[in-house]
Parts: sequence; C-alpha cells; structure tokens
Amino acid sequence: MPYVQIPKDLTKVKAKVLLNLTKRQLVCFGLAAAVGVPFYLFTRGTLGTSFAALGMLVIMLPCFFAALYEKDGQPFEKIVITYITARYLRKRKRPYETQNFYGYLQNEVDNRKEEKRLANQQITQPSQARKGASGSKRKGKKSQKR
Repeated sequence: MPYVQIPKDLTKVKAKVLLNLTKRQLVCFGLAAAVGVPFYLFTRGTLGTSFAALGMLVIMLPCFFAALYEKDGQPFEKIVITYITARYLRKRKRPYETQNFYGYLQNEVDNRKEEKRLANQQITQPSQARKGASGSKRKGKKSQKR
C-alpha cells in the first residue's frame, strides 16, 4: 500500500495553483520576469551578455526573496511592515498601563470610611462645631427684608 504523509498542523498546508507554486509565488515570479527579462533584452547590447544577465539576476532577486521567504507563518512584506511601524511610526517607550478596578473600589471604600469618621467626629463634638459657625457671624445690624 502506498503511504502518504499527512501533516498534523493543517495551517502549514498551502494551496498549490500551477507548477506546484502558490498564488503568491506565481505573482512574485511573474513580476520578477516582467522586470528582469526586458532589462536583459535592452541592456545586452551595451553591457554585454554576461553583465546584462548579472544585472537581470540582481534586479530579480528581491522578487524571488519576497516569494520564498516566510518566518513564523508571515510573508516578507508583513514582517517589513511590522518592523517599520514598531521602529519608526510608534512611540519608542510604551509604558504598561492597566485600569486598576480594584484600586477604584479601594478608593471608594476609603472615601466611605473617611465620611463615616467625619460624621462621627461631628456627632461627638457638636458644641465646637456650633461655636465655630456662630463665631463667624457679625454682630450689629440685622438684615432687613424689603
């Protein structure tokens, strides 16, 4: 019986379209050919065949790299975009900030305790509170209603 290996992680399986290449690889190789072949044809008369072929190779290599490179399931351009945004577009220092809901509750409990303490203090010392309030009134003319 023939034996066929089936990968356990199906996320790594990619759909092959033509010549056992993915869509992404076909597009990148097509782009490389669309740029490299005309470069070779137009420059082989002036640069010579070997230098034109070398130039074509240098121009096509970035497209090949973008087609084949993948790290942690991410293609090359996603890695580059992530690097640029993290390095240049976002702030360098990003402090860790959370919403401390326990702190809000603890502040509420502390405020209620303080209110109770102040209320108990006013109840236990009412004569001093009245003295301070009556001492601030002016003696003399009474206010007249008009």
